[in-house]
Amino acid sequence: MIFVTTGTQEPFDRLLKAVDVIASKLNNVPFHVQAFSKNYKATHVKISEFMTPDDFDQNIKNATLIISHAGMGTIISALVKAKPIVIMPRLLKYNEHRNEHQLATAKKLDDLKFVHVAYDEDELIAKILEIWPDKIESLHQVGEQASTELLASLGNYIKK
Repeated sequence: MIFVTTGTQEPFDRLLKAVDVIASKLNNVPFHVQAFSKNYKATHVKISEFMTPDDFDQNIKNATLIISHAGMGTIISALVKAKPIVIMPRLLKYNEHRNEHQLATAKKLDDLKFVHVAYDEDELIAKILEIWPDKIESLHQVGEQASTELLASLGNYIKK
């Protein structure tokens, strides 16, 4: 199952259109999509505008692959569960967000090789079709809690 999420703050029609193309090419692959659209009406996937936190967590757990905007909540959820994730950042030039923080997040995580990144719709489609189903892999995993090194560093900083 491929889980797609665009968060709940803003529509992300560019990502939904690309996912619809991907779904049209991956027959018999179930997609669970949490998103809301401004204008785009998907024809190959069913979209749920809202998902409870438990449903969201269950979809993360059951996903073979996650496709998402560059939202840290979804990224961290995927990294904690060691799930493969492909992110595509929302961009200011398309009025998809208030600034370019998602682009900065995507670039940094791409440089660190923590997640798969697509910077536009064509790259997203190509990347998913390239890795599905045989080359899907999680690139990084994080723990559910901060490392002892990070906690010690923060403790030392606070003491100063």
